[in-house]
Amino acid sequence: MKRKPRDDTGSADPPDTGDWQQVLAHRTAAADRSDAAARFRDAGLDPSEVDAVLRDGGDALFAAAAGPDPDWAEPFGGLKAAALLAAELSSLAAALNSRASGIRSAAVALLLEDYSAVSVARELGISRQKVYEVGRAGFKPPYVETVPWKRS
Repeated sequence: MKRKPRDDTGSADPPDTGDWQQVLAHRTAAADRSDAAARFRDAGLDPSEVDAVLRDGGDALFAAAAGPDPDWAEPFGGLKAAALLAAELSSLAAALNSRASGIRSAAVALLLEDYSAVSVARELGISRQKVYEVGRAGFKPPYVETVPWKRS
């Protein structure tokens, strides 16, 4: 990413909201996507910059933060932008974790139709009580449909 100098005049053309909707698709509520997009715009970031960080899983952001350069955040738009980007990575990770939990719950519920809770627990390496807890949680979309690195 290249640093975008801040200017007081603002941009003549706001970013396409459709781009933000796609980049922030892991946020299930439209209001959450709009609020996040507004924060990114205020920090001087556009959808392609946020998408680049999500697509690489934060690798470049992490490498910069872990490196010796005291101005590590500048290529990402500064410290505020870096903090927002890190928070968005966390939001994506939470969405993926939620999706994985739903899949696990659906699978465990079906396993319990054919096998005892003790057998399922032993095979999955969890307690019998946890088997019941996981199986009851359910598969409750909406979930993120595709990860950023699979988007066309």
